[in-house]
Amino acid sequence: MARSKPILIGISILIFVILAGFPLINQQHYLALSLLIMAASFLPLMIRFSARQVMSRELVVIAILAAIAAVSRVPFASIPSVQPTTFVIIMAAMVLGPQSGFVVGTLAAIVSNLFLGHGPWTPWQMYAWGMIGLTAGLLGNTRFMQNKLGRCIFGFIAGIGFGWIMNLWFVVGVIQEFNWPAILLYYSTSFYFDLAHAVCNVFFIWVFSASWMKIIGRFKVKYGLFQGA
Repeated sequence: MARSKPILIGISILIFVILAGFPLINQQHYLALSLLIMAASFLPLMIRFSARQVMSRELVVIAILAAIAAVSRVPFASIPSVQPTTFVIIMAAMVLGPQSGFVVGTLAAIVSNLFLGHGPWTPWQMYAWGMIGLTAGLLGNTRFMQNKLGRCIFGFIAGIGFGWIMNLWFVVGVIQEFNWPAILLYYSTSFYFDLAHAVCNVFFIWVFSASWMKIIGRFKVKYGLFQGA
């Protein structure tokens, strides 16, 4: 797994850069092509995860964490961008590893939208939360993420990054004619929502991250879960 970390990080960055630059590359089919790229980004991780000899207990833990991440979003639906979903995904990824974090992130988007409504934004949410989980898992054992302040900084960046990816969905899916003034205007108007998400992540991480990591870690050690993660 250690050898594959640089490759996974490189792939993640490359995919995001391609998605961000798609309006400049192809203004007629960028929505379909961006969805195709996201689907392609899911496949290697899902195939790698499915290739592992995953125990039923590990699947249960992933399903429970994904359900918690999804359901925790529902009570906060009336407050835009304020929800603990990203926090749960980060905690799961740090303890269980990047592949599990990616799966929890993608499942959280699918399950929560069963309550809040599916639409063309769902694949983008799957991608955004999946990449947050993947990145948090890859950095989970670093000194930066083992420090509470470092985790808060990561949570803040993750909140802003999630908003930027969702803004990108609006740009390639709704704005019919690519022009910088309209895009900059939309990104600027969404800043406060993205900031609310980022600050919410910092709050949950600062208050609850130590206890969550300890609880999930106990389950991992007690039942011998995700030893190869």
